[in-house]
Amino acid sequence: MDKPLTQHIKKDGTWLSLKEYEAVGGYQALKKALTLEPKEVTTIVTDSGLKGRGGAGFPTGSKWATVPMGADAPAIKYFIANADEMEPGSFKDRLLLEGNPHQLIEGILIGAYAIQARFSYIFLRWAYHQAAKAITQCIQEAYEAGYLGTPIAGSDFQLNLSLHTSVGRYICGEETALLNALEGKRANPRSKPPYPTVHGLFGKPTIVNNVETLCNVPLILTNGADWFMKLSKTGEGGTKLYGASGRVKRPGLWELPLGTSLREILEEHAGGMKDGYQFKGVLPGGGSTDFLTEEHLDVPMDYKSVSAVGSRLGTGTIIVLDDKTCPVGMVRNLEQFFAQESCGWCTPCREGLPWTTKLLDGLEKGTGKMEDLDILTFQTHYMAPGNTFCALAPGAMEPLQSALKLFKTDFDRHIHEHKCPWE
Repeated sequence: MDKPLTQHIKKDGTWLSLKEYEAVGGYQALKKALTLEPKEVTTIVTDSGLKGRGGAGFPTGSKWATVPMGADAPAIKYFIANADEMEPGSFKDRLLLEGNPHQLIEGILIGAYAIQARFSYIFLRWAYHQAAKAITQCIQEAYEAGYLGTPIAGSDFQLNLSLHTSVGRYICGEETALLNALEGKRANPRSKPPYPTVHGLFGKPTIVNNVETLCNVPLILTNGADWFMKLSKTGEGGTKLYGASGRVKRPGLWELPLGTSLREILEEHAGGMKDGYQFKGVLPGGGSTDFLTEEHLDVPMDYKSVSAVGSRLGTGTIIVLDDKTCPVGMVRNLEQFFAQESCGWCTPCREGLPWTTKLLDGLEKGTGKMEDLDILTFQTHYMAPGNTFCALAPGAMEPLQSALKLFKTDFDRHIHEHKCPWE
């Protein structure tokens, strides 16, 4: 199984029915998990090295292990799949949601059993209409087959699962903002601690995991932690859904061993640059990551390696910058997105992002001044990690701070030529 995560994804726009999923071994991992103690399930996931595939890369098993367990733990716990995929340039979870929702449901069931949760939600991006249709049908099938709502396979474990369609906003992808949205409140992040694993949805212990993360869980239970570790090219375990967009010949999405090089993804799978265009740089993990350039093409696309060269793996969905696209304009578009998606809860984000966008607008229109570059650099420090309530603004500063360093000549040209050179 060189592509275990996507091997059963259909290519005709439909998804696996319950019978089709069971025919390829579906829900056998759940039945295996139910023969183990919850702690044993968590240990297997921990030993596999599975890290969160939503962007942060936090070890999944370690996260589950922080949930209170035992006789003194709260009787009600929640398990949530974060399917609010709104990171610019990212589209990996959509493939799984539309192609095989039962794999996600099984992953949720196993995770919920590991922490002894009784209630679960799939928090879905509002624009994913096809995914909503697929998930709704698969949840109904799972209820009818006895995988949801009643004790499963002779055990005393049962789980109720609901689909919640988000009303939008990028901030809903932040787990505590997501919890507030589920509670019917404004989607503002919460202060931490307490962490959701102890005090989450409705004040109860809660796990929030990304879709791709959870879809790996049944595979790990079926094949073992060692098998999962050996799938990667590094010591971080598993495969990864890598995507590429921009002026490449074959933009798309591929499941590859974790640690596949940036060069291989772009040249072999994405087909290289379109004719007439040259490579200038990439955002390696969506819009909120730092630019990498040609010198980084042989960097393994794993969490540790990408971090070591000054960026983040993030979602693993690559946005390519070519030599005929203005890097200032590209960053301006990203900052405008982040500014409009800010929840407005803290001053640096609420005021700093629109200010940043206005300065970049001036550069694009030819009215920028050299001191504007100093102000933009100041903003990257003003909205750095630790200075804002959540990670939205620090993430927004990553493409800007790296562009100011790597493409400074392009910024200078906007000022000296009093226009965008790419017009």
